[in-house]
Amino acid sequence: MTKSELIQRLAELNPHLYQRDVESIVTAIFDEITAALARGDRVELRGFGAFSIKRRDARLGRNPRTGDSVNVDEKHIPFFKTGKQLRDRLNADT
Repeated sequence: MTKSELIQRLAELNPHLYQRDVESIVTAIFDEITAALARGDRVELRGFGAFSIKRRDARLGRNPRTGDSVNVDEKHIPFFKTGKQLRDRLNADT
């Protein structure tokens, strides 16, 4: 599901809201999650999961085309861990 499909679905489920308002709400939520992760905070949505940042150390990599060694800088990557309720719902026998 893309962001626009999410907005469309939420607008359909909430006919009392304008689509532009739903879009503003979804964008605000994503922006807040992004800002919190940029600050190094962890974002937990109970029953859904938790977003956090993982640090990858600098390392010596390899260019797959040429085989040359390449220095890869340290980086921070977003990480998502599913919550128990979401895991249980996805793995339920239906």
